[in-house]
Amino acid sequence: MTVGVADLDRAARFYDAVLGPLGLVQRVPPTGAAPDWRCWVGRSATLPRFYAHLPFDGALATAGNGTMVAFLAPTPASVSLAHAAGLAAGGSDEGAPGPRPHYGDAYFGAYLRDPDGNKVHVVHRGDLPA
Repeated sequence: MTVGVADLDRAARFYDAVLGPLGLVQRVPPTGAAPDWRCWVGRSATLPRFYAHLPFDGALATAGNGTMVAFLAPTPASVSLAHAAGLAAGGSDEGAPGPRPHYGDAYFGAYLRDPDGNKVHVVHRGDLPA
């Protein structure tokens, strides 16, 4: 998954805050790689990866209408931690942490906007295997 951002340092602070409670860490770009992206991945995984990137075409980054990235959280508490950390790191609230029974049993989620307006969903699915 990739989202476009206008400021990589600001995006890195936001996504480090949100993704840390979910067990994702920022991957160091390879030597010689262009410095226009940041990447997060599980501590002991190579995939899947999440990227925040300056747009390739040099135009302004814009949030897609109806576009959202979602991250699976290990516990409801980690959803709440990720949401609070995202707000503290410059994000805005799009839906406080809580159960969402209309999406399924044991569904606990929260919604944020990153500093560039990209919509982010953090969810714990108690109905899925760990």
